[in-house]
Amino acid sequence: MPRTNFAGTSVNVSDEGYFIKPDPWTEDIALEIAAREGVDRLTGKHWQVIRFMRERYLNREFPPTCRVISKHCDVSIRQLYRMFPRHPVKIAAKIAGAPEPRSYVGGCGVNWESAWGQEG
Repeated sequence: MPRTNFAGTSVNVSDEGYFIKPDPWTEDIALEIAAREGVDRLTGKHWQVIRFMRERYLNREFPPTCRVISKHCDVSIRQLYRMFPRHPVKIAAKIAGAPEPRSYVGGCGVNWESAWGQEG
């Protein structure tokens, strides 16, 4: 399992750079991840989305779709793509210190890559 440094903290990450466990996450780490992902400035709306993603993860809920994030955080889907370019749900999850959300065939949403319900 790879390790990387964010804001002076060594963190276990997946091959794609997503956190394996949520424990070492801090807002300083989030700022560094955001910069690495091309999100140079985190506004209040960015933090609202990031905290929503993190809350879903910590509560072991399914990761939200863009539509759910849009509704809960009062941002349009277009705004989400401007805020988190390319893949809003994946980029926001990475910044929030959550595992990578993955689409699943036959479903209408996404699943987290890891089995959160099995974590200790």
